[in-house]
Amino acid sequence: MADNSQTINRFFAKKRLHLTLIVVGLGLAYVLASVGLGFQTQSLFGVQNGIIWLAHNFIPNAESASYWHDIVTQLWRTFLVAIASTTCAAVVSLFLAVLGAKTLSPSVVLNWVIRSFASFMRNIPIVAWAMILLFSFKQNDLTGFLALFFMTVGFLTRAFMETIEDFGTGKLEALQATGATYLQVIFQGLIPEIATALMGWVLYMIENNVRDATLVGLLTGTGIGFIFNLYFKGLRYGAAGLVVLAVIILVVSVELVSKLIGRLLA
Repeated sequence: MADNSQTINRFFAKKRLHLTLIVVGLGLAYVLASVGLGFQTQSLFGVQNGIIWLAHNFIPNAESASYWHDIVTQLWRTFLVAIASTTCAAVVSLFLAVLGAKTLSPSVVLNWVIRSFASFMRNIPIVAWAMILLFSFKQNDLTGFLALFFMTVGFLTRAFMETIEDFGTGKLEALQATGATYLQVIFQGLIPEIATALMGWVLYMIENNVRDATLVGLLTGTGIGFIFNLYFKGLRYGAAGLVVLAVIILVVSVELVSKLIGRLLA
């Protein structure tokens, strides 16, 4: 019993040491970052003043209600860009995933190339994509569409590949044993079986892209992000607050619809 007690005490002592080292490391990281930025910790105590200012200025009022039409129009454009980029990316991603999945890929080299391509595309942040594309396509809806499209292709290709690989080789071999061709195995056996899972990933990306499209609009000068920037810089804070409220309503609505569709498909 004494040996067990000592073992337990050593175990918890080691865990406490690890926790202490983590806390100290985080504290040092904060101090170094604060010194590098010239950030003063006491300024955190003034956060409540900023919150009070937001509550006073960013609350939509009767005057800002006149901006509803422009806000809804640009919000709709932003939503359409998010939907279009996601659906187009889903089609391309499914094609790449079928070619790149370990259970279906015609060669190991192709599997490696597509997997590496997907990892590269999804690891570039959406903001970086928008800034890169601005040089070639300038500030327009196409730039926002392409930024969302490229990032979504990377994410969905990897997600679709993992979904296909989870289907298992046994089921694919059973379909082939019945005399089914390669295309029949894919389009009549595999895809109908995993359609619900694939749709779940598409709905998830639509939710994400609706949020990201707002941020991309700030950079590309389009959609709801553009008019928020316009109102904010024009000191029309009530209208800017109305933009934020409209974005929140849209995001929550899309999430609720996605969950409802997910339940219907389950």
